Amino acid sequence: MFTDSWFLWALLSACFAALTAIFAKVGLHGIDSDFATLIRTIIIVFVLAIIVSMLGKWQDPRQLSIKVWVFLTLSALATGASWVCYFKALQMGNASQVAPIDKLSVVLVTIFAVVFLGERPSFQEYIGIGLIATGVLTIALK
Repeated sequence: MFTDSWFLWALLSACFAALTAIFAKVGLHGIDSDFATLIRTIIIVFVLAIIVSMLGKWQDPRQLSIKVWVFLTLSALATGASWVCYFKALQMGNASQVAPIDKLSVVLVTIFAVVFLGERPSFQEYIGIGLIATGVLTIALK
């Protein structure tokens, strides 16, 4: 089934990320970017709590390993830092410039995955990553 495809979910993620940039750029008028990030985060927590409840996916947090807690905490801290930086950049720059440069994360994920996770992208994947990096640099240096 297509709904079980990682590609569908990744494509939806990209679509929602694109909408995030547009909605945030409009929503940042007249508000501090850090405060806007806080409001966004509160809304996300509320919506996710509803989704997890409706889908019956609550788990006992006491059953999670220390490793899970450490890495989810690190992920949350990195996400928060990313959001704060992203909203500040959106407030200061054009969405059409900020969002593509933010996607340099695609290149960095590949590098980190190779170094820390032992992943080995194919030659074709490296070409794609190189093209993304080239696009980011083209936008950044205009």
